[in-house]
Amino acid sequence: MNYKYLTQEKLLGFNKYKYSAIDTSPLSKYVMHPFWDQIVKIYPTWLAPNLLTFAGFLCLVANFLIMFYYDFDFYASSDDHPEHPTVPDWIWLVLSVNNFLYHQLDGTDGKQARRTKSSSPLGELFDHGLDSWATFLQPVALYSIFGRSSYGVSLLRFYFCLWNCMIPFLLSHWEKYNTKVLFLPWGYDLSQLGIAFVYFITYWYGGGMWRCSAYGKSAAEWAELVLYAGSIGSSLPPTLWNIYKSYRDKSGKMRTSYEANLPLFSTAVLFTVSTLWVFYSPMNILENHPRALFVAIGTVFSNIACRLIISQMTDTRCEAFNWLIYPLIVIFAVSVSGIAGVSEIHLLWAYAAFATLAHIHYGVCVVNQICDHLKIHIFNITKVNEKRK
Repeated sequence: MNYKYLTQEKLLGFNKYKYSAIDTSPLSKYVMHPFWDQIVKIYPTWLAPNLLTFAGFLCLVANFLIMFYYDFDFYASSDDHPEHPTVPDWIWLVLSVNNFLYHQLDGTDGKQARRTKSSSPLGELFDHGLDSWATFLQPVALYSIFGRSSYGVSLLRFYFCLWNCMIPFLLSHWEKYNTKVLFLPWGYDLSQLGIAFVYFITYWYGGGMWRCSAYGKSAAEWAELVLYAGSIGSSLPPTLWNIYKSYRDKSGKMRTSYEANLPLFSTAVLFTVSTLWVFYSPMNILENHPRALFVAIGTVFSNIACRLIISQMTDTRCEAFNWLIYPLIVIFAVSVSGIAGVSEIHLLWAYAAFATLAHIHYGVCVVNQICDHLKIHIFNITKVNEKRK
């Protein structure tokens, strides 16, 4: 896979890139970082940081695939659908361990890079690029705890919850695109530990423990409220404030209003088209094939986010429109117009598969291109020239 997605301007931009981030979270500062400082001492010095990143990501992929098998239609937690067996309790323990490992590996990869003096722009891009895909993998797996049972939330409500998980990630990198600084959200470490804990107590007490309510709301509805408050509610205000300060103090990129907001356009179109499709789908794709829809949306979102990350790291203009949305618009048009008929379902699954393969191709080619440019290996600390000797 040697297709050249990156222009020479972007490649040269990586040469000048320097990591700049601010993390003020008390949990991160006083608990997680001291813990990770001890963990990283266990790693052998030959272990490449990107291997840690990729291993952590595979833990989330495993969780997604496990629930894909055990709860394909999100009915496993519902008493109203006995034809769908419940998820075995031990599965929740596996998911808890995997999510905990993902968090620890994601927190120690950068420390391993600095410890082995192998830090590079590729490491940050690889880390954040995979994290952008994780923004849909995690919530989709977690949704199976509640599912679409009488004590859960509907797929439509979860659809908007999913967007609520993805958008804050984009906002963080849109913020850096304009301010030159990545302000790490307070909620990240807390949410990761919280997810692992929720999986664990589900294993310990059984999935039935969530079939309860308090003050007129089910456990799933309370979780939904916490999610909105902890994601969009806690990320949008500080993002807007930090961007405003960068313009006020002239410390940011000082882009025009149009250029500053350009990274949001593709995501806005993706949200609009997919939401209209959800509401007007003749075959009711959200109710009948939710996983295909989530895979398609989450993967295209990740591709948009990756391109934004590259633009902010290389100090280049963000692309105005992501080409993966074009086929989505066509499929949406032929579906809601009735032209596709029952083939709407086939088009949805085909698009999800196409978007996934296209995104993987993009990621592999970009990684290879940067490795060639920086003369490094993705999963090996030894530089190309050193290995040849």
